Amino acid sequence: MMKVVWGSGIRLAGAVVLATAISSCGDLTREGTSSSYLIVGVLQAASGADPTTFNSGLASDVITVKDNVATIFNDPARVTFKLGLKDPGPASSPASPTQNNWITLTQYHVQYLRSDGHNVEGVDVPYAFDGGLTGTVSDDTTVGFTLVRNQAKMEAPLAALTTNPIVLSTIARVTFYGHDQTGREVSATANIDVTFANFGDPK
Repeated sequence: MMKVVWGSGIRLAGAVVLATAISSCGDLTREGTSSSYLIVGVLQAASGADPTTFNSGLASDVITVKDNVATIFNDPARVTFKLGLKDPGPASSPASPTQNNWITLTQYHVQYLRSDGHNVEGVDVPYAFDGGLTGTVSDDTTVGFTLVRNQAKMEAPLAALTTNPIVLSTIARVTFYGHDQTGREVSATANIDVTFANFGDPK
């Protein structure tokens, strides 16, 4: 009799575990279920002191003297996306995305990191931040955004660089967020070198 009761308990516990596992699997399969994904082609940035010259790395000037006035500029960036398909498209054009596959970008997140592992925000590196972004990726699409905000240059640790001949080397990790036209969420991450200092000002 005790064996029967014990066996029933095991079967009941097994059923609960199985139900939980199925529920967890359901949660996992709902994540990243978009039929398309973002491919980062190129990520470039420009110094706010020379905002039309984009490069694969950024020399961010923490303070710039322009027309005899000390000025702080934000630093812009631009990213080019391509659209990838997880599954073939329609039979007539299997490599061509439909409008449902297009991805609309909504926001981005920037985090600064150091290779030596000293990554305390506001002490070792600038604070991470989120920004709004709007653009729809249907083919090759380039979108602009701010990589270094003005206020970051007025806060620690960058503010100290205005009077000290110190160079702070970081990696900016940028994560882009969006969704396809059926509402399924999509994200992609890219990195770019960012070096902060009080660089020489352009003529």
